[in-house]
Amino acid sequence: MSVQGVMVVVVQLERGSSDSSEEPMRPARIPVQKARPGAWTRRYASRLFYSDVVVILIALVVSATIVLPALSTGVSWPSGPRISYITALVVIGVLWLLALDATDSRDRHIVGQGADEYRRIVNASVVVFAVTVAIAFFLGMNFSRALVAVVFPLGLVLLLLSRWLWRQWLRRRQKAGRYLHRAVVVGEPSKVAHVAREIRRAKSSGYEIVGVITEGASEDVVAGFEVLGDIANVETLLDDVRFDALIIVGSDDLDPLTMRHLGYAVSDRDIQLIMAPVLTDIAGPRLHTTPVAGLPLVHVDFPRMEGSKRFLKRTFDIIGSMLMLALLSPVFLITAIAIRVDGPGRIFYYQDRVGRGGHTFGMRKFRSMVANADDQLATLLDLQGKGGSPLFKVEDDPRITRVGRFLRKHSIDELPQLINVFRGEMSLVGPRPQRASEVALYDDVAHRRLLVKPGMSGLWQVSGRSSLSWEETIRLDLYYVENWSLMQDIIILFRTVRAVFRPGATAH
Repeated sequence: MSVQGVMVVVVQLERGSSDSSEEPMRPARIPVQKARPGAWTRRYASRLFYSDVVVILIALVVSATIVLPALSTGVSWPSGPRISYITALVVIGVLWLLALDATDSRDRHIVGQGADEYRRIVNASVVVFAVTVAIAFFLGMNFSRALVAVVFPLGLVLLLLSRWLWRQWLRRRQKAGRYLHRAVVVGEPSKVAHVAREIRRAKSSGYEIVGVITEGASEDVVAGFEVLGDIANVETLLDDVRFDALIIVGSDDLDPLTMRHLGYAVSDRDIQLIMAPVLTDIAGPRLHTTPVAGLPLVHVDFPRMEGSKRFLKRTFDIIGSMLMLALLSPVFLITAIAIRVDGPGRIFYYQDRVGRGGHTFGMRKFRSMVANADDQLATLLDLQGKGGSPLFKVEDDPRITRVGRFLRKHSIDELPQLINVFRGEMSLVGPRPQRASEVALYDDVAHRRLLVKPGMSGLWQVSGRSSLSWEETIRLDLYYVENWSLMQDIIILFRTVRAVFRPGATAH
């Protein structure tokens, strides 16, 4: 779960001024220090801006160098002046930067989190491309179509790559305890514990929970978090504890009048006020806030994988599987030879798995075990006490061959599933494909995984693979099913490629 899944609605109140001389003296456990919640986010956004300028400049120069015979070549149109390509490229670059700004692609609430940042970059680039083509068409410009065909795809790829690199840079510093929002969670004990625990579990959330404020604070610790005080004294604690974000999850003690005074108090201290309804595993695009009679009503869309969304995903699967089958054909050949040399048995392994809607299909894999591996499975599971587990993995499996161990570690054994994807039985990205015996142990919630096709890769694979528990695997798969987007698929595939080359200890 990410901070998106908690549904964080940031209310940044206009900063006011307060007369400190009128405030009573309060004993402070921690020295009072003015928080500057936007300091590092503004610096980070500035770096992204300069990075975007450099990336777009590189894309324009490289494209012009490849396509145009000379930059001095002019652009003309009927009844219009003749301008140089340098001027035209400068205009495109400026429009591109303005579009990135207009789509809030560097907004501090979305940078470094989820797929929304990348989606806005794509939207901005598509808009500039469409505007450029439309202007050239309607004015009858002799603008180089080859230049347009090169500069926008190249620029988009470079922009996405640069943002990804910046995100990795940010992640490393957040793991080191820098570039974080120090946050305090306020509300009823059960809600406070849930939200604080979910935010702490999301290592890349950008928030560090320094404590909780809850009603009846008789315990020093709630679910592993220090209790800083009672809700009745929340305004006093604003000066006693150094933090820059106040996350409110709801409590009977926080009536509308109290909330208004608390809003004024955090505004005076330049603290973020964040409302966090306890909605878990719901991505941002499914949430919409509508002001009604001064009340921010949150609408939650129900997930739908049909119509244009299903067509888009299927088209992506067909094109992607075809390209990957063509590019990886040498790997198929080398792997087949290695399996044959390693020992007797078939090169490919077929196993029945449950697909979309509960339909069974034959999943293809490169054989990574001895020829009679399935006959030994039940005995091995009983020996390890996993016979009744929905998600069974044999530890230190003796059936895996020497070549098979390498294939599994780098997920090469799963490449034949590209054929399943092309045939429409699987998808490039989706829930983990499971056996009928595992599906038989599903509860009503887990059955929602079968609303979409299983995938070669998925959130489960890029989030821990074999180290995940059954409950965690189900949670990740359900999050994917209920919050699908094409951009999320692309990000998961990108993370999959990285996991293949850097598999880590959880891959086996």
